[in-house]
Amino acid sequence: MSLAMPAAAVAQEPKKPRRRPARADVEAAVRLLIEWTGDDPDREGLVDTPSRMVRAYEEFFEGYRTDPAEYLARTFEETNDYDDMIVLRNMRLESHCEHHIVPIIGKAHIAYLPDRRVVGISKLARVAEVFAKRLQIQETLTSQIAETIQNVLEPRGVAVVIEAAHMCMTTRGIRKPGVSMMTRRFLGAFQSNAELRREFLASIDGPKEAFG
Repeated sequence: MSLAMPAAAVAQEPKKPRRRPARADVEAAVRLLIEWTGDDPDREGLVDTPSRMVRAYEEFFEGYRTDPAEYLARTFEETNDYDDMIVLRNMRLESHCEHHIVPIIGKAHIAYLPDRRVVGISKLARVAEVFAKRLQIQETLTSQIAETIQNVLEPRGVAVVIEAAHMCMTTRGIRKPGVSMMTRRFLGAFQSNAELRREFLASIDGPKEAFG
């Protein structure tokens, strides 16, 4: 009699958390990478590079240590029955391509249709930042932001547009500077209502000047 678990059951088992390598091991790996490039990790300009690079990576990828849903936990119901779309546009976004670990730099536009409650606008930017500070592809990043807002706030709809340049395309490989990529994710009313989508897209295509 076979005791093997069905494939479906195996697939549903939660993944074990990965062991975080020791800082010294990571710095040693950076030294090895420097040597692989053909340089000397002990020369003056590079001797502190491993520790600097680890500190930079802690900042670049701090999104793994944060639950983005926590930023949306506090909401406000005193909205005076406001029910039109709320739009944040032109938010600077910095992430890293998961294929080459080089920067993705651009801007994000986020909108939602509140359903009796709203959230502080900085919290929407925080959600985008948490997901951006992980290894990403832009398509996944766009969906993660939209779906988190939809699942936690439960608004009538969410729209997210990201426009970004990918250094993996502009500084290596095909080397096409000046090219940007646009991704969009529409949920709820933004998905079902074409007029609402057009209104949102027109709002992020307007004048770009900031106030104040």
